[in-house]
Amino acid sequence: MNNKQESPLVGIIMGSDSDLPVMKAAADILQFFEVPFELTVVSAHRTPQRMLEYAESAASRGLKLIIAGAGGAAHLPGMVAAITPLPVIGVPIKSSNSIDGWDSILSILQMPNGVPVATVALNAAKNAGILAAKILGTSDENLRQKIVTYMENLKKEVNEKVEHLQHSGYPNRFDVK
Repeated sequence: MNNKQESPLVGIIMGSDSDLPVMKAAADILQFFEVPFELTVVSAHRTPQRMLEYAESAASRGLKLIIAGAGGAAHLPGMVAAITPLPVIGVPIKSSNSIDGWDSILSILQMPNGVPVATVALNAAKNAGILAAKILGTSDENLRQKIVTYMENLKKEVNEKVEHLQHSGYPNRFDVK
C-alpha cells in the first residue's frame, strides 16, 4: 500500500480487517502527504500477544506514532498507549456490534490519567491521518508546508462554494474582507 521504500513513520493498526474501509482514509491521506506508513490488523482481544509485541517494538522499529482504530469495546488504542512511549491517535469505529458507535468513542476517549489517547470523531480516520502528519510536521518543514498548502486548498474550496451559492441566487450579506 505504501509506494515508498522508506521506513514507516506511522503505524496504522485496526482490530479487524472489517475496519479497513474506515482506516483506509488514514492511509490515503498519509500517502497524499508522502508520509511512509505501515498498516496491519492487531486485535487487543483475539491476539493480545501480537498487540503487546507490536506496541513494545514500535519505537525501536522507527515508528513515530500509531493510529489505532477499533469498534465495539475498542480497547486497542488504549492498550497500545499503555505499552508504547509513542503518541497514539484513536479512531472509534461504528461496527456491526456497536451501540451507534458510543461504545467505541467512550472506550477510546475515557482513558485514565497517565495513558492519553488522542481521539478523533467516529469513523474519522482521515482526521487521524491529518493529525499524524501535523505532529510529524512539527519537526519536518517540508511536511509542514504540505499541510499549509492542504489547509489553503480547503479554504479555497469553501470560498468556491460560497461563490457558487451566490451565483445560484442565494442571498449572502456576510463577506470577509
